[in-house]
Amino acid sequence: MRLTLITAAVSFAFMAAHGCAQPVATVNGQPIYEKELAPAIEGQMRQLRRQEHALKMNALEDLINRRLLEQEAAARGLSPEKLLAEVVDSKVTPPAETEIEALYNAQKDRIGRPLEEVRAQIRQILHEIRIEQARRDYFNALRRKAKIEILLVPPKVDLPVDPARLRGDPKALVTIVEFSDFQCPFCQRVQATLREILAKYPGQVRLAYRDLPLEQIHPRARRAAEASRCAADQGKFWEYHDALFADISRLSDDDLKAHASRLSLDLGAFGACLESGKHREAVDQDIRAAAAAGVEGAPAFFINGAILEGAQPMAAFVELIERELAALKSGRTN
Repeated sequence: MRLTLITAAVSFAFMAAHGCAQPVATVNGQPIYEKELAPAIEGQMRQLRRQEHALKMNALEDLINRRLLEQEAAARGLSPEKLLAEVVDSKVTPPAETEIEALYNAQKDRIGRPLEEVRAQIRQILHEIRIEQARRDYFNALRRKAKIEILLVPPKVDLPVDPARLRGDPKALVTIVEFSDFQCPFCQRVQATLREILAKYPGQVRLAYRDLPLEQIHPRARRAAEASRCAADQGKFWEYHDALFADISRLSDDDLKAHASRLSLDLGAFGACLESGKHREAVDQDIRAAAAAGVEGAPAFFINGAILEGAQPMAAFVELIERELAALKSGRTN
């Protein structure tokens, strides 16, 4: 009886840990479950889910344009195809000879044929490009007049923030988590945009910094990341962050200490912190978090968990921020 109870208890614990899932493999009778694969492939799976979302968004945008076109055509008593032909395509002017020659000269070596043999083809290509642009402009005009609400939710990642590396109102509704590298020119370039974002949305948006030093191409980035955390220990992370990005070529140990001196940090404590490797594991944790989130390079941003990769223009940030604010205002959970 006692053995039966023990066996039942073990079975209960096993089921609590693994549920009713079937194993995907066994090793000498020991099962391996699908959920155990997750840590090894989490980042890649997130990338696949984002690719799936991008495909859905492209299809959705096409369907929205088609729906707008059908509605406009019905209002005019035309078929969608006839509407495009009459209102858009017919107004596209043919390319000038100078444009044809300019394109030919730019691609002459690749084309490898005399201009007269390919003139008609180039003219057709340029004309098709103009038609495509004219149609895009027309669809954009239809969209500006319409009320469109995108409800397709992008895949999101829940990322914690470090209060010592948080800029903006701590209670802001929208959080931008930035994975960045202090030796990266693209990371440096986007800093002005981030400052504009915080100025545009005071009290609504906050910015959280996380480290992603790309050591293979930026050998001083890790050292700079650790130095920034040593500055954070003395309450001056953002001042030090700004000093590093002001000149990403100045990242030698002497430069890192000179930045600390200009910011009136305790140089003894700063130097001891830097030399001890105190924050090495913390930087590694950020790197692992980036990999698990499916980040492939720096800079990368998560706006309330939705990724935006690269040194994007202001408009790209605004689009995602406005979508988040609208969802929060309507009570939807994106």
